[in-house]
Amino acid sequence: MKRVLFFLISFILIFNFNAFSRTYGELEEAIINVSNNVGKAVVSISTTVKVKFGTPRFYFDSPFEEFDSPFRKFFEEFFGEIPEREFKRVGLGSGVIIDKEGYILTNEHVIAGASQIKVKLSDGREYEAQVKGTDPTTDLAVIKIDAHNLPVAKLGDSDNLLIGQWVVAIGNPFGFAISNPEPTVTVGVISALHRYLPAIGTRNRSYDDLIQTDAAINPGNSGGPLVNLDGEIIGINTAIITTSGGYEGLGFAIPVNKAKRILSKLIKGEKVLYGWLGIRIQDLNEDLKNYFGIKEKSGVIIVKVYNDSPAQKAGLKEGDLILSFNDKPINTTLELMRLASSSEVGKEVVLKVLRENKEFDIKVKIGAKPQEIETLEGIDYGSSFRGLVVDDITEVNRKRFNIKENEGVVIINIEPDSAAEKSGLMVGDVITKIGNGIIRNKEDFLNITSKIKGDCLIKTNRGFFVLKEK
Repeated sequence: MKRVLFFLISFILIFNFNAFSRTYGELEEAIINVSNNVGKAVVSISTTVKVKFGTPRFYFDSPFEEFDSPFRKFFEEFFGEIPEREFKRVGLGSGVIIDKEGYILTNEHVIAGASQIKVKLSDGREYEAQVKGTDPTTDLAVIKIDAHNLPVAKLGDSDNLLIGQWVVAIGNPFGFAISNPEPTVTVGVISALHRYLPAIGTRNRSYDDLIQTDAAINPGNSGGPLVNLDGEIIGINTAIITTSGGYEGLGFAIPVNKAKRILSKLIKGEKVLYGWLGIRIQDLNEDLKNYFGIKEKSGVIIVKVYNDSPAQKAGLKEGDLILSFNDKPINTTLELMRLASSSEVGKEVVLKVLRENKEFDIKVKIGAKPQEIETLEGIDYGSSFRGLVVDDITEVNRKRFNIKENEGVVIINIEPDSAAEKSGLMVGDVITKIGNGIIRNKEDFLNITSKIKGDCLIKTNRGFFVLKEK
C-alpha cells in the first residue's frame, strides 16, 4: 500500500512539474515572439526644444535651494539682471509605427515644443519627422517620417483588460544615448485599471483612466507600446510614480482605445473636441450629506455652474445632486467627467438630478471644452491663456519662485511659439492685472481672460507687457 501511495504521489508531482514547465515555456515563447515582432515597429525619438532663460530662471536653476539666502543678494548686487538667452534642450522618448507609410504614435509630451524631431528605427536607420497632430488632453500625438513598407504594430482592445493579465512594455530607455537601436523589453502584469494621476511635482498635466503596470518603464520609454501576449498594443506608456527618478514598480499607460477614437483626427491634423458640461463638481461625504439632508449613497454635488455653459442653459444649479448620466449611476466625480468628456459634442444627454429632495430629469446639450478654460468638472488641469499657464500663489509656488506678492497668479509654464513667449513674459512672473481687471487668483484670471478680445496689457511684478491676440 505504501509503495502504491509513493508511486501515486511521484506521478502527481512529475505531472504537475511537466505542466508547469510547459506553461512556463509557452509564456516565455509568447514574450519572445512579442519582442521579435512588435519590437521591429518601436522607434526611438530624439527632440530639440529651444528654451529661453533669463534672470528668474537663473535663480530657479541655482544650486542653492533657499532662494532667500545671502547668495541671492550676491548675484543681484554683483551681476544685476541676467540677459535672456536661448538654449537647446534635448529630449528622448519612444514611439510605435502604426502605418507602413511612416505614421508613428507617441506621447504629446515627448514632442511638445520641438523644433526638430529625429526618429531612429530598430534597424538603425534615422529620419527627420514632422508632427501631424497632437492632443494634449490625452497626451497623444502622431508624427510621420518619409519611409515606406515599414513594420507595423497591431492596435488591440483596451476595454476588456483584466488585473493580473501579462503585458510587455517596449521602448528605448535613454534612446539615442545607447548605441544599439533595438528597443528594450520588460515584462509584468496589469496591476490596476482606471487610475488617475494629478498634476504634481515636475508633471504639469493630469491623467485619467490609465492602465497601471509593474512592467518596468524607465526614462525614454514614454510613447512606447504596452503590449499583450498576442502582440497587440493595449496602451501607450506615459508616466511613472517615483521618489528616486527611476523605476519603482508603478508605471502607467494610456489605454489604446483612447488613441483609436482620435487617431484619424491626429493623422489629419484636426482639432480633437471633448464634451463639456460646464460645471465644477465634488464627491459626497457624510458631512455634506447631513448638511444638505441627502439620504442617497451615490451622486456628485455641483459646486459651481459656469456662465453661459451647457449646464447653465439647461437650468442646473449649484447644490444640485447629479445621480445619473443617461441612466448610468454616478458615484464619483471621475465617473461623470469620463462620461461627459467622451460624449459627442452637440449630443443631448439626460441627467437625473436631486434638488430640494425632489428628483427630476434635466436634458443637457453637450458643449465643446473651451480652450481658455482648463478647469473642468472637479479636477484642476491648470489655467491657461494664449500660451500662459498660471497657478495660484500657494506656499509651494511662493518658495519655488521666491514670490513676495500676496495676490495674483504666477506663471508656471509658457508654451513654445505662443503669444505669451513672444511677449517677453517669463516663468515665475506674478500677474496682478490684465487690462483694467484686478487679478487676485486663478478664478479672476479665468473670468477676465474668457472675455478678452484683441491685444491686452498685462501688469506683472517685473512691469508691463503686451500680450497679442496672435
